[in-house]
Amino acid sequence: MEALLTALFIFLLRLVDVPLSTVRIVLMVRGQRRVATLLAFFESLVWITAISRVFAHLDAPLSMLAFAAGFASGTALGMTLEAWFAPGQVLIRAIVREGAEDLVAELRSEGYGVTVVRGEGRAGEVPILFVVVPRRRAEAVLATIRRLAPRAFVTVEGVQRAIGGHLPSVGFLPTVRR
Repeated sequence: MEALLTALFIFLLRLVDVPLSTVRIVLMVRGQRRVATLLAFFESLVWITAISRVFAHLDAPLSMLAFAAGFASGTALGMTLEAWFAPGQVLIRAIVREGAEDLVAELRSEGYGVTVVRGEGRAGEVPILFVVVPRRRAEAVLATIRRLAPRAFVTVEGVQRAIGGHLPSVGFLPTVRR
């Protein structure tokens, strides 16, 4: 029974430290040094507790399996939390040959700032739309683009920092369309 409880404890510790690592890395990339540093402290503290339990029970393969299973499960949990948390903004760039005016009007009516620049493609002049949005709202914008301009060429990339312009307000929960 003790071996099973130890394995469960190790698994739960990994279920905590791996998601902490995922979130810490995202925050590091986004330049949030203080919070990332604090998470690194707790992540390492939890990890060292887990690995010390494994080494204290080398005669119990269940402990090693729990460590590995906790890592795998923690990875999945970390990815889920990161997607839910979704910090930062993305730039959505759409090259639209047909329906650009309707798409711009719809995106603006949904509260997004849209900048339109004229570019030149293989077949001539094309409008290029730039929309910077909170990452958690990217799928909603992409759905609007797919609906109104299904043949658009679209790229999405992370934005390190956005200042000024028209950025929709950000909360923890996605904004409900009216």
